[in-house]
Amino acid sequence: MGDTLEFNEIYQEVKGCWNDGRLRFSRQSVVYKSSKTGKVDSISAPELSLAQWRRVCFGHGIKLATSSGHVYKYDGFKDSDFEKISAFFKANYKVELTEKDMCVKGWNWGTAKFSGPLLSFDINDSPAFEIPLANVSQCTTGKNEVTVEFHQNDDAEVSLMEMRFYVPPTTGDDGTDPVEVFSQNVLSRADVIQATGDAVCIFKELQCLTPRGRYDIRIYPTFLHLHGKTFDYKIPYTTVLRLFLLPHKDQRQMFFVISLDPPIKQGQTRYHFLILLFSKDEDVSLTLNMSEEEVERRFDGKLNKNMSGSLYEMVSRVMKALVNRKITVPGNFQGHSGAQCITCSYKASSGLLYPLERGFIYVHKPPVHLRFEEISCVNFARGTTTTRSFDFEIETKQGNQYTFSSIEREEYGKLFDFVNAKKLSIKNRGLKEEIKAKDGYSDSDEDEHDAYLERMKEEGKIREEGDSEGDSDESFNPGEEEDDIAEEWVAFALVWVSAFTRLVKWEAISLCLWQKKAKDAGAPKRPMSAYMLWLNSSRERIKAENPGISVTEISKKAGEMWKQLDRGRREVGKRHTQFQRSSHHRKKKKGGKAEEKRKSAAEKEREKGGNESFKSKEFISSEESSSESEHGKGKKRKVKSGEEGPPWHSSAIIGQQYRSHLRGTRSDIFSLL
Repeated sequence: MGDTLEFNEIYQEVKGCWNDGRLRFSRQSVVYKSSKTGKVDSISAPELSLAQWRRVCFGHGIKLATSSGHVYKYDGFKDSDFEKISAFFKANYKVELTEKDMCVKGWNWGTAKFSGPLLSFDINDSPAFEIPLANVSQCTTGKNEVTVEFHQNDDAEVSLMEMRFYVPPTTGDDGTDPVEVFSQNVLSRADVIQATGDAVCIFKELQCLTPRGRYDIRIYPTFLHLHGKTFDYKIPYTTVLRLFLLPHKDQRQMFFVISLDPPIKQGQTRYHFLILLFSKDEDVSLTLNMSEEEVERRFDGKLNKNMSGSLYEMVSRVMKALVNRKITVPGNFQGHSGAQCITCSYKASSGLLYPLERGFIYVHKPPVHLRFEEISCVNFARGTTTTRSFDFEIETKQGNQYTFSSIEREEYGKLFDFVNAKKLSIKNRGLKEEIKAKDGYSDSDEDEHDAYLERMKEEGKIREEGDSEGDSDESFNPGEEEDDIAEEWVAFALVWVSAFTRLVKWEAISLCLWQKKAKDAGAPKRPMSAYMLWLNSSRERIKAENPGISVTEISKKAGEMWKQLDRGRREVGKRHTQFQRSSHHRKKKKGGKAEEKRKSAAEKEREKGGNESFKSKEFISSEESSSESEHGKGKKRKVKSGEEGPPWHSSAIIGQQYRSHLRGTRSDIFSLL
């Protein structure tokens, strides 16, 4: 048997909501720590008086009771855990872990028993359900009826609003009303804040930042009363999680922060933190409204009947004694200016970030407290507005991200050393080395060499070597200080950006001008040159004169023969080719117009619904051409089979495509300019 037993994912009911945490049984105490709030409940071993093992909704649970009357219930155990927990309790706590069955009959008629802070509804000596009276906010009576109202938890999806108990009309031996007796038993143990009696002490007109205003704070034995001009707040000491005493950066003021769970409410607004602002120069003399013997007996030397000193010291001492919580102050962190905090912005509001020994706290609008246990990683990022500052990002294990921006660059080394000493995971550690290793990596086009980009890199390196005060353009990396950017380098960069933009525009214009269009398969073919005409007529003769000659040798031989021809014969061939080209274009132009006329006439005839077999005078079959030739107008020329005539009918389409291409090119150029 070990000295301790530890269990994870153990649940504790808090105002109708199950919060998970860790439970540890040791020889000296029972300690439970909530994963949500970090609150620690400790029960010393001598105080344990009762331990019960029960079957509950999350498997099995343990109910622990102390000699002072407090009851603690934890659920989420397995059936196999009973043996080792029972043996541990017998060996270390001298308490027997007994099994207690719950009543599951579903009856609504039973007996109400008040045991400490619990109201147990029993049926045949078996509890059907139990109500923690600390969750009761109000208790009202009617005729033979008692209505119990409960505090609401904002985190609970379904909340129990109220319960009504019917009390039979019987009269006791002393003539008391059972309804009133039931109500008094509930109110005496419930968390109903009633300002009965005088306050222990009163602080007048304290400046409160959250909620904003000036309030009179009245200290009662069980709760804190904030009385303002518009609102009143009653805060039970059981809802106080932590106390913080934080010095302002100007060293003339102090923040006193009270963390609350559940928060105080003002309409739909929830205040999880109560922030008071004090001046260090303000002193006060305080007299407690109690006798010296009572003060000594109740506070055990923590407070005196008559005290004097700074106002913030008096408030913090009284709150510490009544709440019985430690006051958290900043640790050994010291910023660049010598203060124990860092000036930054969160959600467009400026405030102060305090690195503590076990977390970070930001004041004051809105206040944020982050424990190291719930932080997944942190990140140092370059500022979005200026290079003279940086952002500090904190990401929690629940997926929430908090960004504290506009932190001065001088604070950067101090903050990085603090985070590194606390062994927090830094997200961008070693990022600069990774970037340097990936400089030669090409994203998509690995074979493409960008000469302009290489030249810009070389000139940038030369500029950095010549100017020692220049700032590097690498990603922000913790642990290295950066110098200020010189104004000359900014002007130089702007000039190069402007030049690069113009170059890109003109390159795009040239691409639009010289972009090749797809070749039209139906376009007319260009007439052959004089050399090709001569080669077609002389190829057979060359083959006959040189038997067995190859195709490449035929081309070489023809080229030599063409060079040996006299200038006169070559000029005749060239003139014949030019004449063919000119007549070709004339026929193309006239044939295109005639083709358009034929098409329009044919469409009109088709719309009239004429006979498909009928052919108008303008209709020309694919074997005929009505365009003019060099022999006269109106003659029709038959195209022999095997002879490829120019497709005149596509000239109009080609012209239209060419004009649209020019219009598209012009629009592209003007859009770029």
